[in-house]
Amino acid sequence: MPTVAERTESSASSRDVVARGVHRRAVEAVIWGMPVVNFDRLYQSTARARCAWNQVVYWSRLPDWKNQTLTPNPDVLYFFPFINTKDVGPVVLHIPPAGADGSLTGSIDDCWQTAIEDVGPAGVDKGKGGRYLIMPPGYKGHVPEGHIPMRSPTYQSYGILRSNPASGSAADVARAADYGKQIKVYPLSTAAKPPATVFVDVIDVVYDNTIPYDLRFFQSLHRMIQIEPWLDRDRAMIDLLKSIGIEKGKPFSPDESTKAILTAAASDAHDYLEARYEEVFEPPFDASARWALPASKELVAGLSTNFADPNSYPTDARGLAFSYAYFSAKHLGEGQFYLMTIKDKDGHRLNGAKTYRLHVPPNPPVRLYWSATVYDRATHALIRDMKSPSRSSKTPGLKNNEDGSCDLYFGPRAPAGKQSNWVPTDASGKFEVVFRLYGPEMAFFEKKWTLPDIERVPHV
Repeated sequence: MPTVAERTESSASSRDVVARGVHRRAVEAVIWGMPVVNFDRLYQSTARARCAWNQVVYWSRLPDWKNQTLTPNPDVLYFFPFINTKDVGPVVLHIPPAGADGSLTGSIDDCWQTAIEDVGPAGVDKGKGGRYLIMPPGYKGHVPEGHIPMRSPTYQSYGILRSNPASGSAADVARAADYGKQIKVYPLSTAAKPPATVFVDVIDVVYDNTIPYDLRFFQSLHRMIQIEPWLDRDRAMIDLLKSIGIEKGKPFSPDESTKAILTAAASDAHDYLEARYEEVFEPPFDASARWALPASKELVAGLSTNFADPNSYPTDARGLAFSYAYFSAKHLGEGQFYLMTIKDKDGHRLNGAKTYRLHVPPNPPVRLYWSATVYDRATHALIRDMKSPSRSSKTPGLKNNEDGSCDLYFGPRAPAGKQSNWVPTDASGKFEVVFRLYGPEMAFFEKKWTLPDIERVPHV
């Protein structure tokens, strides 16, 4: 028979094994739950701005650093209709026709940020506008004539709609804001006399969906689990989440020791994602430079097909992607495309204390515009308290070279005479750059036009 000391030692050992199991499962929960927590962070910022479900949060001017979403585009006006069909049934999202007044580039995503469909000229309506009917899970009701059915596997969803200004001038930005406010959102049940859509301007609000790697992550994940149905592909997570205190229909109330384990697990999950971050940039989009689409082919395919391939569910790649970005497109490359880099031509990480040049060759193959934006490497958001986070082909005063090419500069100070083409960086940290192409043309995908690496500029 074991002694008291042996029983005590055995009990302590068992507790340690259980604690390690909770920690291990919590790390997996962070990676798996990243996209839905990312979504919840967006909505919680919306709610703090006093914008409710089935209303639209928007930016009335070009965003500055107060838009603390993950790698946002500061050269468009964002309109986010946050949709919840749980209590009201199907919801209509009315997209205005594109034309002289403006156009939208956007997608409708479920709360797991899986694309339902794209809208606007590169979407289903092909620029004609239309009434998209977003339906709750399992909806079997009638779809009225003239509506575009959008079957969502979740109650909560949102539109990521970008109103494209003709230029960065105040007048063109104001016109883009007016055009975006032609969007309408209303329950189908009110279609005979729909209420006016509520728009809430957050241009002067710190709107933050950066990921918290602490107990708040699990609180957010618990909130979403309570609201949404289990998707068949995720049923293996039911028991795993229960083991860390997240269970449908029950409160999330971990004791102090479990809180400590979960907090440590969130930090370790962050370390794991950081360790794998550089994988995103391999292989590069073109062998001649380090720029890459910041998502794996397997993930892009899964997000655009609702993970239809029965032999593929890249949760690691998904968790990584939604740690530094939000939203997915149904048809990536038709409306927009992204190249990203964290290193210069020599393979060194981009350092905010140094100065760099990006040469944009002439005749970029885009129908709308191109842009280059700087982000804080630590948060993947715009650098706080910095003005002018980007430069684009629409930036007023941007200077091109005689051959139509353009040289952009990134650094803590503008090189002499280059103020109009300069994007500031924080000398105390590292940064990353996203190059966007809106309305990319075939020549880009055929690599007849290529973007060279960012190069260090010495002695500035």
